[in-house]
Amino acid sequence: MHGVPTLEVLCQAVWAQGQDMLALTDTNGLYGAIRFLDVAREAGLKPILGAELVHCAHRAVLLAKTPTGYANLCRVLSARHCDESFDFIGAVARHRAGLMILSDDRTALTAWRHDSTEDLYVELTPGPEVHKAFAVSRHFGLPPVATARASFLRPADYHAHRLLRAIAENTTLSRLRAEQCCSPSHWLMPVTALERHFHHVPEAITNTRRIAEQCYTDWDFKETIFPSFRQLSAGTAFETLRTKTYKGALWRYGKLSGVVTQRIEKELSVIREKGYADYFLVVDEIVRQAPRTCGRGSAAASIVSYCLGITHVDPIRHNLLFERFLNPGRHDPPDIDIDFPWDERPKILEWVLAHYGHRHAAMVANQNTLATRAAMRELAKVYGIPAGEISKALTLMQRRADFVDVTPGKTMQTWANQVCQALHLRAPWPEILLWSVQIQGHFRNLGLHPGGVVLVPDEIRCYVPVEISASGLPVIQWEKDQAEEAGLVKIDLLGNRSLAVIRDALAAIKQNTGRAIDYATWDPISDPATIELIRRGDTMGCFYIESPATRLLLRKLWAGMPPARVAQADVFEYLVMVSSIIRPAANVFADEFVRRAHGQRYRSLHPLLDEVLSETHGIMVYQEDVMKVAVALGGFSLEDGDQLRKVLSKKHKARQLRDYRQQFYEGASARGVRQHIIDHIWAMIMSFAGYSFCKPHSASYAQVSFKSAYLRAYYPAEFIAAVVSNQGGYYSVFAYLSEGRRMGLTILPPDINMSEWAYTGLGQAVRVGFMQIKSLQENVAKGIVTERQVHGPYRSLHDFLDRVKLETAQASLLIKAGCFDSIAGELTRPALLWRLFASQATKPSGYLPIPAEYALKQKLTHELELFGFPLSCHPLDLLTEVLARIPHIPAKDLAQHVGEAVTVIGWLVTEKIVSTKKGDPMEFITLEDQTSLYDATLFPNTYRRYCHLLAMNQAYVVTGLVEEQFSTVTLTVRELRLLASREVGAQFQPIEEAVR
Repeated sequence: MHGVPTLEVLCQAVWAQGQDMLALTDTNGLYGAIRFLDVAREAGLKPILGAELVHCAHRAVLLAKTPTGYANLCRVLSARHCDESFDFIGAVARHRAGLMILSDDRTALTAWRHDSTEDLYVELTPGPEVHKAFAVSRHFGLPPVATARASFLRPADYHAHRLLRAIAENTTLSRLRAEQCCSPSHWLMPVTALERHFHHVPEAITNTRRIAEQCYTDWDFKETIFPSFRQLSAGTAFETLRTKTYKGALWRYGKLSGVVTQRIEKELSVIREKGYADYFLVVDEIVRQAPRTCGRGSAAASIVSYCLGITHVDPIRHNLLFERFLNPGRHDPPDIDIDFPWDERPKILEWVLAHYGHRHAAMVANQNTLATRAAMRELAKVYGIPAGEISKALTLMQRRADFVDVTPGKTMQTWANQVCQALHLRAPWPEILLWSVQIQGHFRNLGLHPGGVVLVPDEIRCYVPVEISASGLPVIQWEKDQAEEAGLVKIDLLGNRSLAVIRDALAAIKQNTGRAIDYATWDPISDPATIELIRRGDTMGCFYIESPATRLLLRKLWAGMPPARVAQADVFEYLVMVSSIIRPAANVFADEFVRRAHGQRYRSLHPLLDEVLSETHGIMVYQEDVMKVAVALGGFSLEDGDQLRKVLSKKHKARQLRDYRQQFYEGASARGVRQHIIDHIWAMIMSFAGYSFCKPHSASYAQVSFKSAYLRAYYPAEFIAAVVSNQGGYYSVFAYLSEGRRMGLTILPPDINMSEWAYTGLGQAVRVGFMQIKSLQENVAKGIVTERQVHGPYRSLHDFLDRVKLETAQASLLIKAGCFDSIAGELTRPALLWRLFASQATKPSGYLPIPAEYALKQKLTHELELFGFPLSCHPLDLLTEVLARIPHIPAKDLAQHVGEAVTVIGWLVTEKIVSTKKGDPMEFITLEDQTSLYDATLFPNTYRRYCHLLAMNQAYVVTGLVEEQFSTVTLTVRELRLLASREVGAQFQPIEEAVR
């Protein structure tokens, strides 16, 4: 939030000036170093690595003269961020070997020159303080060097710099102080401009060139830096891995077939050749710290990973190619991704950092940048606009994305003015929109990657600067792509709520039924009831396959498939495909995939495509398919095909992608493929840009999906309780409880003698946990449960208050939530509150009345306040009289009205805004009534009319056309009306007020 230009623009500007070298000196870091190397070389520049070290009143520019200097620079920067007693002068003095030091800090220069004057320069920069720096140079006899301290390209960019600084300082432009910004003279001056400033000291310009030529520019970070497993030698580590693999193979397979042995030996050969044995052993050691994991990513294609228990999908049974994970031609290190239950992951990370030590281990960073919406919000704050007005404007822009998208052919100023005019936004919003486009993408701050850990055998601070995160964990300054390109091996230790759902459900099943299920060996992919549940798309709550889009795709796939094909189809393999093709960019190919899966005839794009994609009906589904198609049709080598696959998933790779596109088009044309066919195939390839899966990853996910679906099929109460308790998933708590009711479950209210902190399931009932009561403190609730377990059930409110010392406010929450109803006897909830307050009185109370019980309306109000939704009924049950006057059909009957316009009632459960190919916004929504969930679509014209009405947890009257595709029904919305308070009367008022 200091420098204005992007790396690409900066390097192009330097090249345009006729320069051939550039030093990037991020403040107190090497945040952009690795990407800078690529960008600079692409622009024809020699890259110099360095940093501007700033601490308190001290400042210096440190440039890496040698690789040793680079390592020392990393150490100094790490100390700056990690050591509370950081000594600026002392740290540079200890680690100055291999560094060029440029500074105008008189105190620091005085100290450093006593040690040595070698590679020590006084920095002269145009500005009001330059004469002082020149005086220091003459006084100490230290050589001067001219720099621009460029923070922007031209003087006119100074305002953009001030905007960035105001955002960084969380202040308004009017309150931004001059010392919080750089000087207006800190722009990218060409040599001629610098010479005019330093005509009296020409040696400063000469020294600039001399220093640049002495600095190291031939940077190569391609060597992989593997962690070391307990300091074993390479041979010992490999033999240890071999022994563990074969022991695990007996555990997995019982006896070793020739196929299994051959696959193990093949993989071990590559692992030994690549030197990856330590890596596997380290991951194996980490995985053994938790009994339930999901090893995913390309590592799931490895039988060695499977035998070690790192992954749980059999790569032989499911035809997973080890070469996707590791092959002799692969130069970059693969990473192994491990999911742990979300609430167990923090302890796993603590164990890793403690076991390997902060000297060897650190987290990978996220380099958070300003997205479009964030840029608008931050700029609006800088301009002093009130928070409420900002939120309203941004919501309006989100709803009308067709206006906000930049229109080609217009000047930015014209576009900004037209957007604000259309949305009725006054000044300074046009200026905010204008600048937001220019500053979006800027590096905002450093965050933590969800679970990426880097391990090195010696000292991590000599490879990359390390900081301390807000949570106290060491974190490197690079994000995952830069870390990988620098040769650092990353292990992803991620949190997964569904693994916790499975864990908690299995524990409840064991407690309720005595049945113990071993997570590692349990594989329900052939279970008939589970298979049927997945075919129906009854997967709400099931890992990764519960979103409306996925459930709809599952129903389309199986509902319309001919019986003969259903009998032959492998549901697990199809679920693997669905898990991968459901990504947003591939939606356009999903329906074609379904048609082909149903056996419908189609026109082949090319015979070679059908040959290499026979498993997926000629549709590109997995990342590996990119490689297969590039090789078969584009004439790529295996290595180039794999690199194309990798480039698609990374940022800042536009140039390489252009090169690969040209290579693909030329290769396909040489094989006689026609232009329009190449265009279509390349569009399929481009659908993998950013977010996509390889087959081993999808297979690992599908296995967890199957386990979730099995629990839903056989143990619905324990499953729904675990889903809600872990507070994850696609839907709200209310939506899951509604689904539970549709599954035949009874939802029981919280009870002082029956509830735990979490939800509990038993038989056909789910008991609400204390966790659902808003403002009830967790330690209070767990204390209540512990006291009950030790001394038995509570007999009355009086008994409870004697045994548990609570604040009045906490106890009243329990009473209003109905927790004492089962032991209240003749006492109503108001009577219980009388007795609660009387118990807190200093004087003995006399006669205490027993007021009448709360009316239904008041109870529902309490439920809304305490739970966030009405628990004793569905919200639509409150509208029975009103809905009786509105002609409509129940949602479960939609399939009987295909092709007809109908009216249904709906409670909005979830929504997703998307854009058409033309950029027009539209929305997919999921609603429910008491009988069923249903999916509806608002196309652009309808969306524009009704988007302002859409809000979660509201009741609607929806009129639309019932449409059927692949035997699956959806509703295309024509009219949408909110059930307002004037229609439903006071009965509905509490819900509306709570939502508002």
